[in-house]
Amino acid sequence: QVHLAESGGGLVQAGGSLRLSCAASGSIFRIDNMAWYRQQIGKQREFVASTSSINTTAYADSVKGRFTISRDNAKNTVHLQMNGLEPEDTAVYYCNVAGLRTVQRRYFEEWGQGTLVTVSS
Repeated sequence: QVHLAESGGGLVQAGGSLRLSCAASGSIFRIDNMAWYRQQIGKQREFVASTSSINTTAYADSVKGRFTISRDNAKNTVHLQMNGLEPEDTAVYYCNVAGLRTVQRRYFEEWGQGTLVTVSS
């Protein structure tokens, strides 16, 4: 079983910064893609950023130049550094991790429980 633990959400004023973290634990043989998504009230969950096993990254247009995704493979952790936060960034942020389990090398994809980010104007 694979478990994701998120941390780092909170309340911040517009223009401020927050750093989200997501640590994966459990029966993990290998982690491939790690990503962040967010869901605003009344909207569908949307892609924010991702990083591959070879550290290629991708970002939603709305966060390019403000957010930075990074990973620590030794700790099975992914971070999202968010700078220049805007009220429109207010959402519940979810990490998403995919890879292979230890047992039978089976593929897994897991979601974190979500962490709330609130940006006040």
